[in-house]
Amino acid sequence: MEAPGVSNYERLCEDWRKKFLGMDQEKLCKKLPELKKEGEYLTLLHFGRKFGVHRTTGKIAALADERPVSFTTQMDIYNLFWYSKETACIRNRWVPFRDVRDASPFAPAFERNVLVPFAQTFSGKTELLRKAAQSLDAEMVEHGDVGFILKCFACIPMQFLFWDADDEFPAQSNILFDYGVTDYIHVESTVTLATEGMLRLTEAAGIKQKGSVL
Repeated sequence: MEAPGVSNYERLCEDWRKKFLGMDQEKLCKKLPELKKEGEYLTLLHFGRKFGVHRTTGKIAALADERPVSFTTQMDIYNLFWYSKETACIRNRWVPFRDVRDASPFAPAFERNVLVPFAQTFSGKTELLRKAAQSLDAEMVEHGDVGFILKCFACIPMQFLFWDADDEFPAQSNILFDYGVTDYIHVESTVTLATEGMLRLTEAAGIKQKGSVL
């Protein structure tokens, strides 16, 4: 019998934990070379933070710190395992969210709930954003006022671009994905990855998120 007070999030994570236990872990490691076998865990990095998925229980733990593992992080990891294809590869072709395969129906919501809050949060804080990105070991690029690549997972790089406000225009932002991202994870999960990246950046900058996010 289910324990009282169990949330829908907890139920969903429990369902995915059981799905993981039914996966062939050897095949999983072959299609995702970033996965490492370390004792009782399969380990990987999520925005530079190390996590372990217990090989016999399927539970996810933070291995480099004592901070709790959020629901969204758990779902990112389980979805990567479930949806990644054996033929998946990085295409080295950057595209905006609207051009990610099957993402166009979600593009207006992505702009409203991800790109606009990102721009509003760092408006007037260009150097703060730059330092936050550098603290997360981002690869800086020469696009926008601040541009950098963060790796959600080793196989899912994301390019964050930011233009600060001026006398004519408000601050603007964009987030680019590799065209092959949906060979690794479900298209709806790319929205979660973007919001998780924003959260890590605001945490690193020591500021609060502005605007409405998904």
